[in-house]
Amino acid sequence: MRVFDPAPVTVRDEDGWTMGHFQTRIESWMRGVFGDASHDDQRERTLRFLEEAIELAQAVGLTESDVGVVTDYVYNRPVGQPAQEVGGVMITLAALCEKTQINLEAAAITEFHRIDTDDTRVKIYKKQSFKRMHGL
Repeated sequence: MRVFDPAPVTVRDEDGWTMGHFQTRIESWMRGVFGDASHDDQRERTLRFLEEAIELAQAVGLTESDVGVVTDYVYNRPVGQPAQEVGGVMITLAALCEKTQINLEAAAITEFHRIDTDDTRVKIYKKQSFKRMHGL
């Protein structure tokens, strides 16, 4: 088991945020918190993404039944291309943010600053370790 090392990866707004900068900073943060094995585990990264997407859906009012209907719909269609699906995720997330009056960029930066503290890194590491041990 990896020993947690809360090496800080500090990102500040004055760094000139771009999507590319954000993505590489998140990669660095992920490797610092979880190590290479967890960061490089595509299944785990996908499960974490799905978890966050479902939490967002729940937060804006979808029910578990709604999620089930969408899941059935998606898994009864042909498999898509990952890059195109990422584009679809970004477009629909931006549209949802517009509808709910959430500034997408500000929400992402704010969340990064929230999780980029030693205490929060330790909590996240422990929580994700628990999920990994239980196949989540």
